[in-house]
Order: sequence, then C-alpha cells, then structure tokens
Amino acid sequence: MGVSTLALVGATGGAGTTTVAVELAATLARAGRSVTVVDAAFATQGLSTYVSGRIDGDVTAVATGEIPVEEALYDLGLGTDGQVLAVPAHAPFERLARAKAPEHAQRLESMVADLGDRVDHVLLDVPPVAANQAVAAVTTADRRALVAPATQRGADLLPRQRGRLHDLDAPADHVVSTRTDADGAVTVEDADHDLPVATDRGDGPAALNPETAFAPAVAELAEATLDVSLSLEFPDGGWL
Repeated sequence: MGVSTLALVGATGGAGTTTVAVELAATLARAGRSVTVVDAAFATQGLSTYVSGRIDGDVTAVATGEIPVEEALYDLGLGTDGQVLAVPAHAPFERLARAKAPEHAQRLESMVADLGDRVDHVLLDVPPVAANQAVAAVTTADRRALVAPATQRGADLLPRQRGRLHDLDAPADHVVSTRTDADGAVTVEDADHDLPVATDRGDGPAALNPETAFAPAVAELAEATLDVSLSLEFPDGGWL
C-alpha cells in the first residue's frame, strides 16, 4: 500500500507545494488510488482554486470544531480511476486566526488520522513551518518532503526549513526542487528530485497528460516518496 500520509512543506513562500500536492494526487488517482489533499496553508488558501463551485465548509471550520470533516470534502472530479478529494482552506480572517490555536491544531492532527483510515494516501499542503497548524501537519505525517523552487531564494532558505523540521523531531525524508527548467533556474544542491515546469494543464492537472515530460517526473516522485509502484504507461518511456 505504501506510505499513508505525506507532508509537502514549502522551503519558502511560492515554492509550489499546492501544485505538487495536486499533481501527485492526480497521478496516484490515475493509478486507481484514493487520495485526499488537505490545505494546511491557511493564509494562502491555494487549494481552494482547484475546487469548482461553492465552498461552504472548509478545513478551518473542521479544525475549530464547527463542522465534521465530511462537510469540508470536495471531489476534484478528475475523471480518473481513483478519486481525489480536497479539504481546502476558504474562510474569513477571524476563523483563520482562531484555527491556528494549539487546541485546534490538535484537532487537525485527529482529522488527518481519520482521513488516513479512509483513503490510500493523504497529502498535506504545508507552508514554511511557522504556525501551529503547520507544526501539527509535519509532526502527524508519516513522511515529509521539503519543496524548494529552483531559485536562489529557494536554495538559500532550504537549510532553515530543514533545520526547523529537525528541531521538531520530524526530519525531511526528501527534498524536491520545482521549476528546474525555468529561465534562470539555479541548482538546489540538496534536491533528491527535480520537477520541470508544469505545462499543458488544459482543464486539469498537467500530470494527467502522459505525453509531457512533467507527467513521468511526477510519477517517479510519487513512487519514491510514498513507496508505491504505480505501473503507469508513458508514450516515450514505456512503463514506469
């Protein structure tokens, strides 16, 4: 079955953790697996942009105990063999602030554990660790992958987040460098995995188009970080 819960942690803001989380989820679903993506980046609320239609209940309402998690689950409707559900952050500032309290962060941990019993994998979209909900996300996850953009800022700030995870006794298991083929990209020396720019998105995640270079790179990342064998087919490289 592989690893149940993976936290994708930004080394800096704008690292691309939301994109990586959704693309990994889409790839896993293409292989028939069930996945839930949880937004622990309360401030940016990036996962909500992948949800079509109205968002009523969200992760902060679950964390504050106002609703059960069932009322904050949204099917991304990717048309894959497996299903991808999202628990987005989409709330007024007042509730965002309350949801960061220590007792609510503990409820977030319980929610993640509950979701882990329902699906094959839970992917956590985590900002640079500086608040209670981010601490809860990285410490409750089975594994952690630091996500750093292939920029000088990403390379410079990566050691800080690696040290912070070490201080929490939740060390990074993988380092992922994103947008490695962008103009002006730098080499992130500590990266275990490189992801190119996601192109040809169309109406959904780019990883659903197996003819791009991006799709097999995401599949390789999924297999490595989650200890799974997906047996996905790609036109140029055969089977992964």
